[in-house]
Amino acid sequence: MQLIIPTEVQRRIDNLKDQDLYIHLEMTTGAYAAHFDSSKHPAANFITNAIIRFSHGSISGNGPFRVGLKMEQGWIYSEGLTHFEESEAERLILAGHDSQGKLVVSLQLSRQPF
Repeated sequence: MQLIIPTEVQRRIDNLKDQDLYIHLEMTTGAYAAHFDSSKHPAANFITNAIIRFSHGSISGNGPFRVGLKMEQGWIYSEGLTHFEESEAERLILAGHDSQGKLVVSLQLSRQPF
């Protein structure tokens, strides 16, 4: 993975709009770390292989970045994104890593299930 290049990520978002896509969205604020450090508040969310369709999507911020996807009945929003997988041509794979390199958030979109 490499650091996010906003113009490249925006191009990939635009290429995926107005079609049925599988989404993987994950966030943790230390749910796994709480086993080793009781001061960490264990919180997490996870959804995978749900089908979505968005009509508008954008990346914003100066890093870490935010991505918002406008759907017919609401929004999907992910914040804290720092990296993207540049070798994926057909999928958008974004991740946010903390200062220690640990995964905090992941947003992935694909025409095929994960």
